[in-house]
Amino acid sequence: MNDSSCSQSNASSTDGQLLFEFVAYGVLLNLIGIFGIVGNIISMIILSRPQMRSSINYLLIGLARCDTVLIVTSVLLFGLPAIYGYTGMLMAYFYYVYPLVAPIVFPVALIAQTVSVYLTLTVTLERFVAVCHPLQARSLCTYGRARLYVLLILALATVYNLPRFWEVTHVEDFSPITNSTIYTVAPTSLRDNRIYISVYIHWLYFIFLYILPFACLAVLNTAIYRQVRKANQERQRLSRLQKKEIGLATMLLCVVIVFFLCNILALVNNILEAFYCINIDQLVKTSNLLITINSSVNFVIYVIFGEKFKRLFLKMFCSHGRWLGHGGRDSPDGTHDDSLVSNGDGRHYSIRLQRSVTRHASRRQGPRAPSPGPCVYYPKRTHERTHEWDATTSTTVNKL
Repeated sequence: MNDSSCSQSNASSTDGQLLFEFVAYGVLLNLIGIFGIVGNIISMIILSRPQMRSSINYLLIGLARCDTVLIVTSVLLFGLPAIYGYTGMLMAYFYYVYPLVAPIVFPVALIAQTVSVYLTLTVTLERFVAVCHPLQARSLCTYGRARLYVLLILALATVYNLPRFWEVTHVEDFSPITNSTIYTVAPTSLRDNRIYISVYIHWLYFIFLYILPFACLAVLNTAIYRQVRKANQERQRLSRLQKKEIGLATMLLCVVIVFFLCNILALVNNILEAFYCINIDQLVKTSNLLITINSSVNFVIYVIFGEKFKRLFLKMFCSHGRWLGHGGRDSPDGTHDDSLVSNGDGRHYSIRLQRSVTRHASRRQGPRAPSPGPCVYYPKRTHERTHEWDATTSTTVNKL
């Protein structure tokens, strides 16, 4: 009698976990991921326009690229397999494609995660210099330096995550259900090494993907917030350039706040696993969903808080059927002299164009009127033989 009750309870628990996984991954993660990919592509198109050329925008383009990769890997590792687990659909992907791509997609996801974290930190550092030390911004916040930072972060993230390529493999198995050979995901001997798990996966991951970036982001954004608050109190005495810098800093503060909110649960999960050996499956799945949301919503923040980004978005995608700017050339109606950020190479181009347009207009119209003020991603279980692998690694799928 007790054995029967226990079996029914386990079956109900399994069904509940599969349903939660299907809703969180199979439905929400896939839908949010599609929206995020489209939004990131639009962001990259707008931020790469000539009039948007600046150091901060180049960093944001790099962040959008990494977020896109992160979303794609989330869908491949979590979204699509969850559909088969609950509905039985996509069986070919679950048994033949997923086990073969997981050993490559898994470390690529971790590289994109690391790059995304440190690009967010670099964006914050750039804003800290521009807002709190504006005299040094002209020499430190340049387009060339931004390209160097992106390449350096990508190289370091790849080197740091190289061992991940030897953590996961696939094995052959025979399935009586399909009466054919299938493939499953399994850990390698490296992933079973206790010293490797303790030192590299727990401590180094915790320090370099949590403690260091979170502490730096907290300190820098506190300083930026104080400067923004002080500037808002003296707004009447600010120049137009200073107002634009403060507005951009406010927008990026929102980006970082969303970053904190979406990654705090991942931090909690890693603390529970590393120090208390507690693994709560639904919390892990929720944190992975939040990470995908974080990689998908920056476009929305840019549209809400980025005045010029919104103007270009409406002009390129929502103006009388125009698509990708094919409806005509950009007019100098403020789109050239009011970039999302004013430092960098694009500033000089904008000033020259604005002066040229103003000079010709003054010849035609006379006196000029005053211008208005301004995730450790780990493959999920694919077969009964990999349950032990999932039990030891399920909470390390978090992004930060």
